[in-house]
Amino acid sequence: MSAHVPVMTAEVLEVLQPERGGLFVDCTVGLGGHARALLSAGATRLVGIDRDPAALALAAEALAAWGGQIDLVHADYREVPRLLDARGIDAIDGAVADLGVSSMQLDGEGRGFSFQRDEALDMRMDTSQGPTAADLIGDVAERDLADVIYRYGEERRSRAVARAIVAARRQAPIRTTAQLASIVRRVVGRSGRIDPATRTFQAIRIWVNGELEGLDLFLRAVCARLRTGARFAVVTFHSLEDRPVKHTFRALAAEGEAFRLLTKKSRVPGEDETRSNPRARSARLRAIERVG
Repeated sequence: MSAHVPVMTAEVLEVLQPERGGLFVDCTVGLGGHARALLSAGATRLVGIDRDPAALALAAEALAAWGGQIDLVHADYREVPRLLDARGIDAIDGAVADLGVSSMQLDGEGRGFSFQRDEALDMRMDTSQGPTAADLIGDVAERDLADVIYRYGEERRSRAVARAIVAARRQAPIRTTAQLASIVRRVVGRSGRIDPATRTFQAIRIWVNGELEGLDLFLRAVCARLRTGARFAVVTFHSLEDRPVKHTFRALAAEGEAFRLLTKKSRVPGEDETRSNPRARSARLRAIERVG
């Protein structure tokens, strides 16, 4: 299996300092890139969580060399408190969360995240449960759909897009990525470099997976498990993710003397990384440390 190169690895390692050893949690282990880097740099033990069964299987291969040091768990990252309690873990030495959709999910055939190919409109990160994107857009009220597209996609023509989707589904169920992309493109029209369907696809993906639900509670829950001197790094890929991370970390730092911001402004990838991996361009890293 070829090595997976995660986003902003150097910055994550610089922040988390795994060379000190200890127990780390990768809240979104994906293909194991950040986890592998942490273990290679000195992390003693690692709990890796992911809601995507296919990603976990590949992570297990990538991290096989660390056998007894890793514990991979199929779960939503928002279940961190329960998962740690079940393992008798009260405090951790560091954590990382790489939010949003992964390259494997975007590029993988049959996942339905991308409009680059025509396939079933699924979009679930956890393919073992929950309704697909096709199921949800087949039943949702027009007004609610417009709200989803505006809130999670920041699409200015959200109401027109929702109206067109509802009109189309009256004629036939919308079951494929090509069907949905075609409907959106006709309404939005092309202007600029991005595909007109991009914002709507992002919105529906976030909706299907509940990506922003309980994000602030998750961030606080992880911070509550940090032992003194431990750090938490979060990588985001759009403002809807970055905003709650920024506000929650700032609030924690302002509430007392327990936490210190390590990134007053978000850090961004270097030029070399964005040149070799264009998808990294939108990445932002924020970090916090427990100091008391």
